[in-house]
Formats: sequence, C-alpha cells, structure tokens
Amino acid sequence: MKLDDKIFTDKDAAREHLEAMQWPNGPICPHCGNCDQTRITEMKGKAHRPGLYNCMECRSQFTVTVGTVFERSKIALNKWLLATFLMTSSKKGMSAHQLHRMLGVTYKTAWFMAHRIREAMKEDVASSGPLGGEGKTVEADETYIGKRETPRVSAQRKGRPYLKRGKSGGADKRIVVGLVERGGKSRMFHLNDATKETVREVLVRNVTRDTVLYTDESRLYTETGTEYATHRTVKHSAKEYARREGDAVVHSNTIENVFSIFKRGMIGIYQHCGEAHLHRYLAEFDFRYNRRTALKVSDTERHDELLSMIGGKRLTYRRIGEANYA
Repeated sequence: MKLDDKIFTDKDAAREHLEAMQWPNGPICPHCGNCDQTRITEMKGKAHRPGLYNCMECRSQFTVTVGTVFERSKIALNKWLLATFLMTSSKKGMSAHQLHRMLGVTYKTAWFMAHRIREAMKEDVASSGPLGGEGKTVEADETYIGKRETPRVSAQRKGRPYLKRGKSGGADKRIVVGLVERGGKSRMFHLNDATKETVREVLVRNVTRDTVLYTDESRLYTETGTEYATHRTVKHSAKEYARREGDAVVHSNTIENVFSIFKRGMIGIYQHCGEAHLHRYLAEFDFRYNRRTALKVSDTERHDELLSMIGGKRLTYRRIGEANYA
C-alpha cells in the first residue's frame, strides 16, 4: 500500500474499504445489531449522502462510522485512513505536528485524531487474552520516564507529597511496568506507584500462572514470582545480563528492547507527553510491537487490523481543564 493509494485520496473509496473491513458479510445496524440484509436498505438519491443505510427493524439510519472512533467527525474519511496508515507504519510514531502538515488539518484536529487512533489501538486481557502459558516465557521489568505531574505521596508524611529537592532518581519520574512474551506480544502499564502490591496486580491479571517468569533482581517480583511455574532472575547490579541454564537463556533483554523503542519514540518524536495521556502512547507502542515486521506483519496488514478494531471505542473531546485525566 502506497501513500497515493485511492483509499487515501478519495473519500468514497475510503468508505468502501472501511465497509469491507467492518462488514465483510454486509451492513450491520450498530443500533440494534440487525444483520438481516433484507431488512437493511441503502439510502440513495441526491437527498442522502453516500454510504447511508436504513434499518427497518429499529427504523434508525447509520453509516459505517457509527459506533467507531471515526463517528461524527467532519474530517474526510480518506484523511482518517491516511492518518491510521501513517501511525501504524511509523516504527517510533508520528507527531501531531507532522500529521497536521501532511493531512492539511489544524494542529488541534491532528492531535485529537491521533488520540482517537490510539484509543482504537488499545488492547487488554478481555480483547487479546493473557500473556504466557505452559512452556512459554514472559519477561517483566519497570522503567522510569519523564517528570511526574501527580506528586508521589509519602506514608511517613501522612499522605503528603515528598519534598525532596535536587536529584531524586526514579522517585520523581513516571513509572511504566512492562511485560513481554518471548516471540510474542508486549503489554505496558503506567502506574502511580511501583510497589509489590501494584506490580503483582499487573502480573496476575495479565500473565497466566503456568508461565516461566524472568525478571531482574528487584524485590518487586520476589514474592509474586513464587506464584508462577518458574521464576528466574539476573543480577544487573553485578553486571550480569544473561546466563544459560541448560537449554534456557535467562535474561530480561527483550523487555529492555521494548522500552528502548518506546523511549526513542517518546524522546525523539513526541518529546512532550502529559501524564494523563501516557497510557494511550503505551497502547500505541504495544500495538506496533505486537504486529512487528519480525512477526511477518506488513504495513498494510497492520493498518487493516487496526481498522477492524475501531468499533466500540468512541472517544469524545474534553475541553482543557475539564478533567485531570483523559
């Protein structure tokens, strides 16, 4: 697929492509779920816009964008498809300023489009299932990026924020916990505090207990590791980064590589990210990593898979100052 493809330049071709992705067996009413093609009619004529359908079961009208992240957008559908292709095919992401220049829309519009697309990229246990399984290996680690905007509270100071000045290491940074299945998918999470309890919650909800777990020597994983089939660690403080135990190679380098791509994108492409939106950027990098070229996924396949995930993820606009978190 090339940038001069018809679906990126013609809104009718874009609509037909999206209909083929969303409705492979014909239109489905998003209001009542009716899929009986004899009870759905296409509204034709000058009085109706192309792609409008009428459901004779609930007497509602709809298009292919209803119930998706594209719903009620005044941006031409071909520009939406071009934006999704650019974001899915750029390894380290594409900034809203670049989208604004390439699509010919305002920066504010491009920024909101990008967040809607990231919402479509979101995956969780409910949609994708847990990581790992019998005979499989999952690596877990945490990383710190950017200055946190929500102060870290201190139990010793009765819930008041820390007042430490100067270099505070990771205490003043945003916390990201990452999981990756070797040869499989990754999943990253933004946590307000990294404790044994919060990290355990992430692990047990996303990794099955019959999995082999590899981590570094952090005490965050010591107790939780006993709940898994096997737990092995590498001692980074002693400059141990990998070791062989029989046929297995114990290391956490795979999750470090995931973090590396994420940080290069956040520092080199996006540069500025509000803490309230960090979870959306994590979903974006997870989506691309889980469909990387090493897994034999092409840019076109990655783009089409995203278009199949846009349903039921409507994201509405909030004015600045209306909410602390997106």
